[in-house]
Amino acid sequence: MSTKPPEGADDVGGSAAPPPAREPADYSRSGRLRSRVYEEEMARLQEQLVLLQYWIASQGLKVAVVFEGRGSAGKGGVIKRITERTSPRTVRVVALPKPTERERTQWYFQRYVEHLPAAGEMVLFDRSWYNRSNVEWVMGFCTEEEHQEFLRSCPEFERMLVRSGITVLKYWFSVSFEEQQRRFEARNAEPLKRWKLSDIDLAEHELFVRYSMAKDTTFQYTDIKQAPWYVVPSDDKRAARLNCINHLLGQFAYRDVAPDAVELPAMRTMPYVRPPMHEQTFVPRRY
Repeated sequence: MSTKPPEGADDVGGSAAPPPAREPADYSRSGRLRSRVYEEEMARLQEQLVLLQYWIASQGLKVAVVFEGRGSAGKGGVIKRITERTSPRTVRVVALPKPTERERTQWYFQRYVEHLPAAGEMVLFDRSWYNRSNVEWVMGFCTEEEHQEFLRSCPEFERMLVRSGITVLKYWFSVSFEEQQRRFEARNAEPLKRWKLSDIDLAEHELFVRYSMAKDTTFQYTDIKQAPWYVVPSDDKRAARLNCINHLLGQFAYRDVAPDAVELPAMRTMPYVRPPMHEQTFVPRRY
């Protein structure tokens, strides 16, 4: 029996030809973006992300960004790059564990509502309420009735968020079967990365086609004009991160409102004698 998934949605490997705006020399023979180009572009985009956070804070914007996709698709990698230079007071990450027994009895969206952004915040959801129509449905963790109710309720929930003034951006990171397998094998071979390979990941890989079904059904019901899905082909991790961040920045007509450099005040002098240094306990100096 063939291990290759059927052709179709969510098996996006990306075009072999480089984008029109870039030089062929920026890519390797395999079509992957070269490290030099990636580092230069990432530094530029991260500078813009800092300017965006100042704009969000100054304008009191409320931004919720959803990152979804299969295991190893690259969601965590792009979130890490977005938050690398930004302030956790303005840009924060929400990655909820599995629900508690009490949360299982709540309205499904309830535990996500408390993490939605207030004015001047951007919240990055590393997986989100879409667990219901993806992981939970694929793994059989929800009933068919719960799945159908989610598909009916989710569009209205997101329209309600948008009407309340929240900007909702949704990114689906799309990785091919072959690339996912390569990444899982690399994690398995590396002891320091093996913790990233969970039983759920292995089951998802085995159920790759069912996950495609889940994604297609999710898009059919929730790809709404108020909060559309944006697909990020992620077989090339570097290009995927840059493409996603560039698109995110493009959703805002922000301006540079970063504060000017300040003059550090001189230290005030005052009569005070500190206790002897030998009374303090220091960590051993091994370096």
